[in-house]
Amino acid sequence: MSSEDVSIKSVLYILFLCILWYSVSSGNNVISKTILNDFPFPMTLTMIQLLVTTLLSGPLFALWSIRPYINMNRTYYWKLIIPLALGKFFGSLSSHVSLWKVPVSYAHTVKATMPLFVVVLSRFILGEKQSLKVYCSLLPIIIGVSIATVTELSFDYIGLLSALLSTLWFSLQNIYSKKVLFDTGVHHLRLLHILARLALIIFSPFWLMIDLRKILKTTNPLHDSDSFVMCFLLFLNGFLNFIQNVIAFSLLSLVSPLTYSVCNATKRISVITISLLLLRNPVTLFNLFGMLLAILGVLFYNKAKYDANQAKKRVASLPYTKSDSNLLFKYQNSNHVPFIHIPEKTSETRYMGVLLSPHDHQSNHIPKAGPQEI
Repeated sequence: MSSEDVSIKSVLYILFLCILWYSVSSGNNVISKTILNDFPFPMTLTMIQLLVTTLLSGPLFALWSIRPYINMNRTYYWKLIIPLALGKFFGSLSSHVSLWKVPVSYAHTVKATMPLFVVVLSRFILGEKQSLKVYCSLLPIIIGVSIATVTELSFDYIGLLSALLSTLWFSLQNIYSKKVLFDTGVHHLRLLHILARLALIIFSPFWLMIDLRKILKTTNPLHDSDSFVMCFLLFLNGFLNFIQNVIAFSLLSLVSPLTYSVCNATKRISVITISLLLLRNPVTLFNLFGMLLAILGVLFYNKAKYDANQAKKRVASLPYTKSDSNLLFKYQNSNHVPFIHIPEKTSETRYMGVLLSPHDHQSNHIPKAGPQEI
C-alpha cells in the first residue's frame, strides 16, 4: 500500500471521528436538555454520568491494554488529583445547571469564552504572557457572547453564571491535568477514569442528602413522564457522555492541537445548530450573529495561539543546531528548560522534553493533553 493511500485512509478516519464526535455530542446535549426539562435534578444527571464512565472505562481500557496503575505519592495525590476530581464534578454539575436554565445554544455560546479564562488563568497561575495578536483575538469572543446575552429571549442569570462557572472549572482542569500528564506519564483516558471514580465516591454522600432526598419528597419528580423512558434516557445520556470523551481523546491523539481546537470549535457550531433545529427554542438574527461571532473568535484565538507558539519555538532553536553524532543541549519548550538531545535512532521516547522510561508510557500512548470540556 502506497503512502498516498495510507494518507487518504488517515484523513477519512479522522473525518469519520469528527462526524461521529459532532453527532454524539449534539445528541448528548439535546438528551440532557430533554431530561432536565422533565427531571430537574442536575446533580443526579452528573452522578449518573460519573457512574457510567467509571463502570465502562475499566473493562474498555483493559481491552485496550492501557496501564491500570500509576505511581503517585500521597502528597501529590492530595495536591493535584483530588482537586482535579472536584473540578470535574463541579464543572459537569454547573454545565448541567446551565442546560437546565437556558437553551443549549446559549449555554454553548457562553462556553466559547474558555480561551478568555485560559489566558487569564495562565497569566496569574503560570505567569504566562501572550502576544498582542492573541489578546486581540479575544475581542470577538467577548463581543459575540455579549450580543448573544443581550438578545437571548430565554435569558436567565443562574443559567449564565452556571455556564461561566462551568467554563472556569474546565479551564482550570485543562491547565492542571496537563501538568499531571506531564509529571506522571499517565494515559489521558486513564486519568479520566481516575477523576470520574474519585468524584463519584466523594460526592455520593452529598447526592444522597440533597438530590435523592428531594426526589423522594417530590410528589411527581418525573413531571408525568414515563419512568421507563426516563431511566433509559438517563443511561443513554451517561453512555453518550462517555463515548464523546473517548472519541475526543482519540481524535486528539491523531491530530495537532490546532487542528483539534478547530474541530472543537466546529463541534460547538454543530451542537448549537442541531439543538436549534430539534428543540426549536426561539432566536433572533442578532442572537445568531452573536453566537457566530463568538465561535469565529475562538477560531481566531486558536490560530493566533498557534502562531505565537511557533514563533517561540523558532526563537528558542536559533542558537542551536541538531546533530546525530553529538549530544547537544537543546531548548524544547517556552520555559527554555534544556535537555540532552538523543539521536533519532534510539528507542527511548521523550514527551515535552522529558525522557520517559519504559514503565512511564506505553507505545502509542504518550499523553498529549488533559481532560477537557467536550
